[in-house]
Amino acid sequence: MTSANQVSSQVSFEKDAALVAALLHDLQSEQSALVSADLDTIERMVDKRVELLQALGAAANARYEALAAAGFEPNEQGMSAWLKKQSSPLLDEAWVSFQEQLVQAKELNRLNGILINKNFMRNQEKLDALNGKSSAPQFYGKNGHAHRANSTRSSYSV
Repeated sequence: MTSANQVSSQVSFEKDAALVAALLHDLQSEQSALVSADLDTIERMVDKRVELLQALGAAANARYEALAAAGFEPNEQGMSAWLKKQSSPLLDEAWVSFQEQLVQAKELNRLNGILINKNFMRNQEKLDALNGKSSAPQFYGKNGHAHRANSTRSSYSV
């Protein structure tokens, strides 16, 4: 086996695929915890998520380094070129599956972001109401007009 073939055989995305599968599972668990407002679970997931994303970044960097060492661009286009050179339908199928999992992870992350934002807004509204900063009308004057709880006395006209 030549050294170019040895380097080319080091190009792999198995570790990336395993990490993305773990990320998908983690995102699905996060979504369940967000829906049920399980804050303890969400807090425990933060450190695990950071480690998982760091490992995923390191695996991608290792793949890019192996691609560069094999004479390919150290990016997704280089990976596509490497796959064409391998002429392996199994590798092609695995790469497409990996890319689909990445798309799924991005969508789950987007949805979880929406859930986080909704929870944040709901909590902010509750805090504002407790602090008297609610934007919703709180009281009605003698004339039936709505007045806010934090209105000044000069705003009441007779």
